[in-house]
Amino acid sequence: MSAMQAKVVDALVELQRERTARWHQEEPQASVQEGLLSLIEENHLRNYLLWHEEDVARRDDLGAEAVHQAKRAIDRYNQQRNDFMEKIDQHFVNVLQPLQKGVPFNSETPGMMCDRLSILALKEFHMDEQVQRQDAPEEHRRKCAQKLEVIRRQQTDLAEALRELIRSVREKTRSFRVYYQFKMYNDPSLNPELYRKSPQS
Repeated sequence: MSAMQAKVVDALVELQRERTARWHQEEPQASVQEGLLSLIEENHLRNYLLWHEEDVARRDDLGAEAVHQAKRAIDRYNQQRNDFMEKIDQHFVNVLQPLQKGVPFNSETPGMMCDRLSILALKEFHMDEQVQRQDAPEEHRRKCAQKLEVIRRQQTDLAEALRELIRSVREKTRSFRVYYQFKMYNDPSLNPELYRKSPQS
């Protein structure tokens, strides 16, 4: 593995963390990254958008239409998020050329792990916001600080697990496949509620 490849996990974790902070200050822009990091950023953006639509969907003061629109956005972003996970996995397949037999297969793919790191970056940012809240009781901030410590430990552990998987695949002692999600709820030909709905008059 080249020096650049060896540092790719550190780079993607830092990218997710930096973009989370930036997007809370300014509107997300088109990715200027290339290759894997571009896919990481696009996946992370969908998780960022999903996170905030999920917040909207849980409000009960905006009316049914706002919740309906939030749900539609959640479905759309979730589909895109999974699409980018698969593209991340395909990138790793192209680079690492994992064996297709003769070694144990990882149940979690690199793309899935990158996606989990993305969500942890969002949790880290928002939990830190709670730690810094001056309008919240001290006990609230203390509990959030404890949770933030756990989140950061999870990030460290997961990043190391991803490094180890990449290393093992490269050394031909472990492998993975692209596990396609085949989301059915967005497909009018696969979702019974859509293909069996009453025809429009």
